Amino acid sequence: MNIKTAEFICSNTQVSKLPPALKPEYAFIGRSNVGKSSLINMLTGKKGLAKTSQTPGKTQLINHFLINDTWYLVDLPGYGYARISKSKKEDWNKFIRTYLDKRESLQCVMVLIDSRLEPQKIDLEFCNWLGEKGLAFALIFTKADKQSRVKTDQSVAKFKKALSATFSAMPPVFVTSSELQQGRDEVLSFIGEVNQGFDYSAAKAMFEPKI
Repeated sequence: MNIKTAEFICSNTQVSKLPPALKPEYAFIGRSNVGKSSLINMLTGKKGLAKTSQTPGKTQLINHFLINDTWYLVDLPGYGYARISKSKKEDWNKFIRTYLDKRESLQCVMVLIDSRLEPQKIDLEFCNWLGEKGLAFALIFTKADKQSRVKTDQSVAKFKKALSATFSAMPPVFVTSSELQQGRDEVLSFIGEVNQGFDYSAAKAMFEPKI
């Protein structure tokens, strides 16, 4: 897939104020500081599209980016914030999960995993929640340039083994490096293939006034 345009559309904390669900959406989410903003910038070819920060939990809104005028890349707040109040964390978790569970045009949840780490309980729990809700998701292992390929392969294998305790089949898996542009073509090709099955006419009919 060739990215010709990538445009920021809106940020908000209310699902009711999201853009009409007329185009396929792909939600990117992961633990704080997993490299989400860098990955989004790498995929879109727009260096400053998503704001990067060394401060975990910087993304606190649902951010919609319109790609090629045909689909949305959605930047979601990370889970596992380090420095926020318990009440705010609960509020964010509620609106994130409402978006994921209720958004009609959501095609796949792209779950970002730090390839340098052992399987993290919070990542596995989130994947299990997606499975319980019947939501399609893919695993994107980030920061592959920070270690050897052997270690990355070992990390991926360990996570898949841990996930196999509750899943009979594995979701799609991608290994990426924002620094090296690794995995860009594979992720975009996957999104392109899923987009081909999106029923634009059915989505449009949902928002047409009923007589």
